[in-house]
Amino acid sequence: MINLDELKNLNPQDPGSWPWSAKLLSFVLIFAAAVAIGVMVDSKDQWDGLQTVKAEEETLKVTFLEKKKQAINLDLIKKQLIETQESLGALLKQLPNKSEMDALLTDINQAGLGRGLQFDLFRPGAEAVIDGSFVEQPITIKVSGNYDDLGRFSSDISMLPRIVTLNEIAINPGQGGLLSMDAIAKTYRYLDENEVAAQRKTTRAGGGR
Repeated sequence: MINLDELKNLNPQDPGSWPWSAKLLSFVLIFAAAVAIGVMVDSKDQWDGLQTVKAEEETLKVTFLEKKKQAINLDLIKKQLIETQESLGALLKQLPNKSEMDALLTDINQAGLGRGLQFDLFRPGAEAVIDGSFVEQPITIKVSGNYDDLGRFSSDISMLPRIVTLNEIAINPGQGGLLSMDAIAKTYRYLDENEVAAQRKTTRAGGGR
């Protein structure tokens, strides 16, 4: 074995003159250093790869939890959608179509006559399309009667199977001790397929200009 003094006396410029023990020791050290460097380089690549995999794992976990939450809420969303569709269907049933409007106007007139009111004015106005799907039909009315009958008439209007609202109500003294009520009744109907198609065609034509 080489001792410390021999190591101090070695000439680094002339390794060929070193004793075999020194040469063997140098080879072992160089080999060990090369192995250590190789291990460090390889370990760094593996470490970087491990960090990438961990980051992907966290991303997948977040995605999985989001999908799981959506799956849990899916049944609730479906239930709410069904309830919304049913509510919309019930509201649509309260809207007459075009062919039923005349009957509805007759119902409004009969509601007043049934309470003993006298119609001084019953004038349907021009229809107005709302949101491209519904039509608003205003009806200007003026009826005469006593206070109780006017109140019952208003209640009867609200109880009709179709949607009818009384707006801009004004009650003033009339002739013979009666009261005169001016109001605008508004009812609504949905557009039929032909009217919807015509409305869309008009909208497209207007946008093209």
